Amino acid sequence: MSLATVLLAVGPVALVTGATVALNVRGSADGLERRATGNQQRAMHARGELGPPERVASAQFYRYLAALIAFGGLVLTLGGLLELV
Repeated sequence: MSLATVLLAVGPVALVTGATVALNVRGSADGLERRATGNQQRAMHARGELGPPERVASAQFYRYLAALIAFGGLVLTLGGLLELV
């Protein structure tokens, strides 16, 4: 399997998933924030703590991280296209 095949397989997937979260399509970043809060709350309950959970990461953090992933996917896709030429 050539390098171009790998880059063109991984790059668009990273680009699309990163862009989906970065643009908060269908509330994906908000869902990730709710999931992190719920996991933190379950971990606290397992330890016996009944207070409010600490916020691990906000939706804005997930959007910035996803934008970096989307940019990386774009670089991989362009690298795969250049490898074909």
